[in-house]
Amino acid sequence: MLTVTFIRHGQSEDNVKNIWAGWKDAPLSGLGVKQAAALGDAFRKSNTKFDFIYASDLLRAHATGQAVLNSHSSPKPPFTSDKRLREQHFGIAEGNRWIIETPTNMTFDDMFAQGIFPVLRGRDAKFPEGESLNDLARRADSAIADCVVPHLAAAAESNIHIAIASHGLCISELVAALLRLDPDSRRDISYAGLLNTAWTRAVVSVKDADHLTVQITDVNNADHLLSLEEIEETATLDDDKATARAFFAGKAVA
Repeated sequence: MLTVTFIRHGQSEDNVKNIWAGWKDAPLSGLGVKQAAALGDAFRKSNTKFDFIYASDLLRAHATGQAVLNSHSSPKPPFTSDKRLREQHFGIAEGNRWIIETPTNMTFDDMFAQGIFPVLRGRDAKFPEGESLNDLARRADSAIADCVVPHLAAAAESNIHIAIASHGLCISELVAALLRLDPDSRRDISYAGLLNTAWTRAVVSVKDADHLTVQITDVNNADHLLSLEEIEETATLDDDKATARAFFAGKAVA
C-alpha cells in the first residue's frame, strides 16, 4: 500500500501581506517556523514514518519539509527538492498588490500597465509570463508521475509512505492529478483550503494492470497547531486579505 501525505507550507512572510506570491521566494515567518516545528513533532510523537520526502524548492515549503525531516527518527528518509512542486506562477503580478474586483472600463493591458492585478477568472486565464491553473495541473500531473507512481511497485510488497511539502494551489492540483489515476474516484469534492502546515492524505493501491484505486483518508488536518501558544490572528484581517489567504490555500474566489 502506498500512502501520500500532502503538506502545505507554514506561514510565510508574504502570507501576511495582501500581494500575489507564487514564485516570490519569501521565507517562513516566525510563526511559520513554529508551525513547521510543531508539525514535525506531531508526526514524530504519532510515530508517523516517511520513506521519502519531496518538497518544493521555494523557501517556505522547502523549510517546512526540512522541519519534518529534522524531527523524523533515524534512519531519516531521502529528501528531494522538485521545482514542479512550486506554487502557481503569477508572472508580472508577482509581488504586486492583490485586487479582488476587476475595474470596469479598463483593458487588462491598461490595468497591468498601472500596476493593477485583479483575480483572473477561468482555468486558462493567466498573467503575462505566468501560469494558468491548467498549466499548473499539467505540472502536477508530471510531478505525480515521477514522485508518486514509481513507488507503486515497491508498495505492492510493503507499505510505503511519501510526504510532499508544497503550496495551497499546487496541492489542490496534485490531489486532483492523483485522483485522475483512479477512473472510479469522485471528482466533485474539493480538497482545497488547507491551513498553513495542514496535511491531506491519500492511500493508493493497484486495482489491476491499468488502474489504481485512490482513497482520500484525511483532509486539512491541523491538530498540531493546537499546541502552539501563539496563534494566527485572523479576526483582524480585512475582507481582501482574508480572501487572499483563502485563495492561496487553494480555494476558488467567487
